[in-house]
Amino acid sequence: MFPFLSLLASTALASPSLHSRLQDGLARTPQMGWNTYNAYGCNPNQSIVHSNSEALIATGLADLGYRYVTIDCGWSVEDRLPDGTLTWNETLFPQGLPALGRYLHERGLLFGAYGDSGILLCGSPPNQTGSLYYEEIDAKTFAEWEVDSLKYDNCYSDAATNYPNVNYSPSTSPHPRFTTMSQALQSQSRPILFQICEWGIDFPALWAPSLGHSWRIGNDIIPHWRSIFRTLNQAAPQTNFARAGQWPDLDMLLVGLEGVLTRAEEETHFSMWGVLKSPLVIGAGISGMGKGSLKVLKNEDVIGFNQDGLGVSAMLRRRWSLDDDGVEVWSGPLEGGRVVAAMVNWQGVEREVRLDLPDVGVQYAGGLRNIWRNESEVGVRTSYTARVAAHGTMLVELADTLPAGVYPTGIFGSTHGDSTTFSSIYAVTSSNGYNLDIILAELPRTSQKITITTSTNKTPISISIPARSSSVTLPVALTAGSNNTITINHAPRISSIHLTPPKTTYYTGTKDFTLAGTTATESCGSDTDTDTQNEFCAPAGSKLTHLSPNGTATAQIPSTISGSKYISIDYINNEVAFDSSWGWGSNSRNLTITVNGGEPVRLEVPLSGRHSELFGPGLGWWDSSRLGVLTGGWREGGNEVMIGNVGGEGGFQAYAPDVVGIEVFD
Repeated sequence: MFPFLSLLASTALASPSLHSRLQDGLARTPQMGWNTYNAYGCNPNQSIVHSNSEALIATGLADLGYRYVTIDCGWSVEDRLPDGTLTWNETLFPQGLPALGRYLHERGLLFGAYGDSGILLCGSPPNQTGSLYYEEIDAKTFAEWEVDSLKYDNCYSDAATNYPNVNYSPSTSPHPRFTTMSQALQSQSRPILFQICEWGIDFPALWAPSLGHSWRIGNDIIPHWRSIFRTLNQAAPQTNFARAGQWPDLDMLLVGLEGVLTRAEEETHFSMWGVLKSPLVIGAGISGMGKGSLKVLKNEDVIGFNQDGLGVSAMLRRRWSLDDDGVEVWSGPLEGGRVVAAMVNWQGVEREVRLDLPDVGVQYAGGLRNIWRNESEVGVRTSYTARVAAHGTMLVELADTLPAGVYPTGIFGSTHGDSTTFSSIYAVTSSNGYNLDIILAELPRTSQKITITTSTNKTPISISIPARSSSVTLPVALTAGSNNTITINHAPRISSIHLTPPKTTYYTGTKDFTLAGTTATESCGSDTDTDTQNEFCAPAGSKLTHLSPNGTATAQIPSTISGSKYISIDYINNEVAFDSSWGWGSNSRNLTITVNGGEPVRLEVPLSGRHSELFGPGLGWWDSSRLGVLTGGWREGGNEVMIGNVGGEGGFQAYAPDVVGIEVFD
């Protein structure tokens, strides 16, 4: 793990699931294809499928991997045949679904069908029969039709509440119904990719990998820009469940749907689905799609990131408030030691944004490619700046990298006489406690005194290098940012310097803070599931709740330096947007941090829950995650740090996330 990466990453503090995973050789990389639903709703027909399939081939999309062609809701009828098997709507599909499968296979495409774990398909009425209680016969039928994949939905499925169309709070988990169909599919001689679509009701990341090849993480994507933010907030706590054969499904792509997204928004949408290893399923009509949208969908770099053999998803590293800087950074590793990083500009204006490479675990990149600007740079030190369109994304591939905190003299140093100055030094926080390791290129024959100054502390620090030593270590002061310098005088020839962040102090919400107003405390339960190895409300086992515009928590925190301090916040948020997802539900909550009565710094945190909000321990409200924020106004000596949700009454949710504690660099 890169030094800074472990400190800055937004990580669910629980371990990833160790439950069994389906291993049948399918979906070794996320599946790619086209689905009828976004463009045609529950009204597909044979002509629509034929024309769009031909367009997949003619546009070259099929050659790039978009091969699964899925007929979504609307293909079936209410009644089964006398022998109990499924049949199709003959008006819409006069040649029948088996013939449609042959048509696709003859063109090198794959046949995707749609079913439902309830008594009816989604999109009824007019009623179309579902697979509940008919799983074995339907799996056999799909295999006989030479189906290659099955998207399996969750409508009309809760018997205890009289089979409503949609139930976001079912009486029992959907898990058993999907298990039944999975087992039925596995018993067929034909391999069928299984796409679990229960809308994230029972946190399927914990159980779906043992049953299928992808699982929908949340409610349907809606044709609006705001749904991108909502979906990413739901993806954040489960990125590390992705791996070969099992993929979190962020839902179908909106790219190409006329009048829905700008070109920059389409690039952001496609970038994030790509690097988070979501299946890439086109939802717009291919026939007649604009050239610009086609160009987005055909971007071979993004497809390559999505299909990368490591199969590791990007994760959220940093986020700045939407009403302040309005950017966030995601990154992840790729084959060949490369790193992909995406910096999303949530603001509605074009502007320059700066990616500090240490935020993604890198200090230096021998090569950088800006994917959407089609630009390349060599020898990128510490940070990279580029213009990004409104709602656009800086998507970069970094190669030949050095880990954060490593500064070779040949790259970062400039020597004049007996003085070497290292520039572009990054500091995540202002502190006197950075550890500087000076690595020598040659061993001194005798003890030698050197002096060190930094751009933060210009008073020379003297230290002796013992004879025959290869390195020396001392504390130095740095200021938060990427433009620090370190000058070393009278030293033997230096190979490199290494910097490690200062020590930290942890402040537990229920022990170290004084509460006011609505704020309360809560203890969290113990873990009895040894398979998942969770530590609830980690690392403290308790949390602050009901932080709000009228509820705060305040701690007294010392500092040895004035300026800006980076604070890591262990938060809990499991307010999942189900009904609210059709409107402004964002799967996020805001909190504010105020230092010494100054201007509050706002942070909008994503979901942290890694258990079901219906049936899991603590209903997902015991699962911690971490994000950090840089706060100003610190002074030498004592500081008053207040957590709350200043101005939260004007937001979608007045309550802040629950807070376990904060970690502050000394």
